[in-house]
Amino acid sequence: MSAIIWFMIEKNYRKVKEASEGKAVLCVVSKTRSFEEIMTYYEAGERVFAENRAAELKKKAAVLPSDIQWQFIGHLQTNKVRMIMPYVSCIQSLDSRRLADEIEKAAAGINRTVDVLLEFHIAEEDTNKTGASEEDAFSLLAYCRALSHLCVKGIMVMGPHTDDEERIRAVFEKARTLFEALRAEYPDLTVLSMGMSSDYETALSCGSTMIRIGTMLFEEE
Repeated sequence: MSAIIWFMIEKNYRKVKEASEGKAVLCVVSKTRSFEEIMTYYEAGERVFAENRAAELKKKAAVLPSDIQWQFIGHLQTNKVRMIMPYVSCIQSLDSRRLADEIEKAAAGINRTVDVLLEFHIAEEDTNKTGASEEDAFSLLAYCRALSHLCVKGIMVMGPHTDDEERIRAVFEKARTLFEALRAEYPDLTVLSMGMSSDYETALSCGSTMIRIGTMLFEEE
């Protein structure tokens, strides 16, 4: 990342860090970004980065510092699970028993346990979004917790694709309610991943413990 671009966007980085300090982990969404751009944030102290394509995650993880905690945040096809298993720290988009079984099989094959978040589709107006239904939350969680090579850390939710702040807040509040209901039965759940560049402030005010920020950290306003 050039010095000029970094000068232009550093204020965004400081804003995000100040807003999330003591509240949430910053997950830097590095999809499509160059090694140089990623290293700018690595050198600033960030260690949690996210990708949404298996091949891109594998390529970057193979050459970038080994202490990066790679998160997978996109729709994960079952035939791509083995590709990322040696590199991924957490899969945030587990939304079905079929995918859980494939992750279990791939993790067992290399004798490791992988962290996962259960993704839920709460924004009803976004019909093209992936994620399990709220009605399946407890049964899916129980199923995944019974698999010996998965460690369920919490849930992930996407905000609705809208500029209506009230609607965004309603979705995030609903997600927090679901998270708290699950935690009441399983107190070891700690991660509520919600909030991106356009809505992270609302997500933080609704109790998010991890925000996924990309555009705001890499592009000038």
